[in-house]
Amino acid sequence: MSNEYFVIKAQDNGVQVIGLTRGQDTRFHHAEKLDKGEVMIAEFTEHTSAVKVRGKATIWTKFGKIVAGEADSE
Repeated sequence: MSNEYFVIKAQDNGVQVIGLTRGQDTRFHHAEKLDKGEVMIAEFTEHTSAVKVRGKATIWTKFGKIVAGEADSE
């Protein structure tokens, strides 16, 4: 299994990063709080199928850059 990595950089204090489980029932299994400027490098694994980011942060994946916590201009 080739795990996918992603990077999250907090743009404000208190950004929450929540890992969600893989399997029949999706559940929270891990949470981190990042302060402004902190960077987290993480990966999707056999246990983690999704990540929820709450707060203003920049996220980089193999698909590109996403800015969370801002209104879309579309």
